[in-house]
Amino acid sequence: MPDEAKSYNINLLSEENIKKYVLPRYGLENAEITQIKFKDTDKQRAVYKITIDEKYYCLKKVYFPMEELLFVYSAVEWLYRNDIKVPRILPTKDNNRYAIFEDMLFILTPWIEGSKCSYDNISNVLDSSSNLARIHRRTKNFAPIKGSSKREGVEDLYTSFFKHFQQILLCSNLAFRYGDKFSKMFLQHFDSNLLLAQTAVEVAATIDNSKLSTSLCHLDYVNKNIIFDDSGSPWTIDFDKCKIDFSVHDVSYFLRRLLKRDNTKWDLELTINILKLYEEINPLNFDEYKYILVYLSFPQKFWKISRDYYNNINKCNKNSFVTLLSKTNEKNDYQLKFIEGFSAYIEKKFNQRLN
Repeated sequence: MPDEAKSYNINLLSEENIKKYVLPRYGLENAEITQIKFKDTDKQRAVYKITIDEKYYCLKKVYFPMEELLFVYSAVEWLYRNDIKVPRILPTKDNNRYAIFEDMLFILTPWIEGSKCSYDNISNVLDSSSNLARIHRRTKNFAPIKGSSKREGVEDLYTSFFKHFQQILLCSNLAFRYGDKFSKMFLQHFDSNLLLAQTAVEVAATIDNSKLSTSLCHLDYVNKNIIFDDSGSPWTIDFDKCKIDFSVHDVSYFLRRLLKRDNTKWDLELTINILKLYEEINPLNFDEYKYILVYLSFPQKFWKISRDYYNNINKCNKNSFVTLLSKTNEKNDYQLKFIEGFSAYIEKKFNQRLN
């Protein structure tokens, strides 16, 4: 039995091999198979669409070891039994939770027909927020089955962002030293990004982590993983990254992906409406709102692009990094205005100062 994930010869993952050696484990040897996704990286994965008798399934090669797969299985099963729409992991003919081929793990689920969440459809966005609140509320007492790994996040936001903040300061020293095109652009936008980072770190230092509620968190709750079926109901797919974590980590990740887009860039009114709907199901306290503010304040891409550039300055494509940095800085003023407005909203909502 496999105990760790690793990469395999891509020929083993051909449609022919999967049809011959994996599908019979599910009694689907006569089905049609189409590979729809393949990533030959450190976390090698493959996804196939299986068709038989007008029924459709999704077969996935997972990229993590069996103990983690059992955690994911537990998460999906818990949600299914608590009336959250998720594609249940189907058993093999031998009633196993997965199939093994050449030490690779495969899982089979129903194929969810529908359209992915559109960030330009406000109804989709608001329904996704309510769905996330239901997930968090119904998994506060989640516990995985015996044999599962312990997937847990609950990392201290201040520790993480203070480290990133120091790296931004280090990058500023390097920018003065090198003085190249990237460095000049970095310094041009340094003050606004520094202000965002300082705000994040200062507020993060005041968060009481003991007041942050935990639950099962998806941790990749973005539009591609939210499918609306023909009746308009949201289904949540792909729990590969799920962990027990602070619920607001999920909320913050969902919001940041939405707010970085051109059509919804740092839209304060939309953010407030999303959180109001979430709170109708799963209320948030002051410290949880501070967590969201911190997560949305920190200039994540500015930090990451700059760090990667100076760590690889002698072997990177410098023009590509300049383009990335330029695009990242386009929305700085919008983000600053958003953080100012969101801070005021939080202080008024709770009648407390942030720091």
